[in-house]
Amino acid sequence: MSDTGYGDFEFERKFLVRALPDSVLREPDPVLIVQSYYLAAEGYALRVRLQAPAPRVPVPAAVDEDTLLDELAGTFTFCALTAKGPYVGGTRYEAERELDVSVGLGMVRLGGAKVIKYRHSVWLGTDGWVLDSFLGRNAPLIVAECERGGPVTDLTIPDFCVTELTGDPRFTNDSLATDPYSGWAERYERELEQHGPRFLQEFGRNELGTS
Repeated sequence: MSDTGYGDFEFERKFLVRALPDSVLREPDPVLIVQSYYLAAEGYALRVRLQAPAPRVPVPAAVDEDTLLDELAGTFTFCALTAKGPYVGGTRYEAERELDVSVGLGMVRLGGAKVIKYRHSVWLGTDGWVLDSFLGRNAPLIVAECERGGPVTDLTIPDFCVTELTGDPRFTNDSLATDPYSGWAERYERELEQHGPRFLQEFGRNELGTS
């Protein structure tokens, strides 16, 4: 729930990243997230998220989801059930309820299309950014997000951002759970090479910054 007068709405802009920058790697250890989607259609989603401190031994990109759940079962420290609505201009409805970790783990084990990722957090200027480095069927995708309590306008875009993904439904986590990046990565790279990068202009003034 936002305390900025917008209620259960989140505001973010998303960007493609090729590699984690040094500024992010210098931050404290990331967290490991497992998300299971019980509904992912037409922009609507119902999700269970488990979160654990990053394991001491890095998780391989080609991780098996069920094996990972068994290995990390005792390390998860947070779980939440979230209902999401479709994106509209960088805005999305999101209502979240914290769950008992053991209940959430049981729900994730029983079903739902999954996404696994490391999440890194960093402050750049006055904005907080998260960078999600995906594992499993979505490796080696890396997505950066800037989220605010209101519309993300007049943004300084770090130089590690290759192109903007805001509004592209293929890169939502719920879509990646059912149609993973590995299945269409080459097609997207050809598309990017043909059309070049884009940075949306309807969110005010964009400035390119350093990371």
